[in-house]
Amino acid sequence: MRVVDLDVVMAIERRAYPFPWTEGIFRDCLQAGYPARVMCDGDGMIGYGVASIAANEAHVLNLCVDPDLQGRGHGRRLLHALVRIARGHGAERIFLEVRPSNPHAIALYHDEGFNEIGRRPRYYPARDGREDAIVMAMELLPDDIERMPAL
Repeated sequence: MRVVDLDVVMAIERRAYPFPWTEGIFRDCLQAGYPARVMCDGDGMIGYGVASIAANEAHVLNLCVDPDLQGRGHGRRLLHALVRIARGHGAERIFLEVRPSNPHAIALYHDEGFNEIGRRPRYYPARDGREDAIVMAMELLPDDIERMPAL
């Protein structure tokens, strides 16, 4: 992901989330050097992912696929890319938060080996106030690297 991608990233982000990230958040992530990837098909950008990596741990900060193209494996491929990047930077585990109201994402993360390790009360903004976050984590074992197909 580059600054020139942010117009399209923001268009997808606004369609996907009732409380989207701001362009400033994406710019800050890019300026900080966080791994950020876009996924494109023949028609253009269809999704993106942002992670942070420090102290042998990675954190998926944002993983999003255009709502019109969800359910086709794109999110799984983006997640694989972020996990590979995390492993490449020496991360031993990877964390993420997900809304309890997002069962498809929860199912994807469980299917990929993430486990629920806790909750963050009132983490996300919601229409009726705040929504908890499910905190999930996965150990990045060296022998699992062959299990993750390349993007």
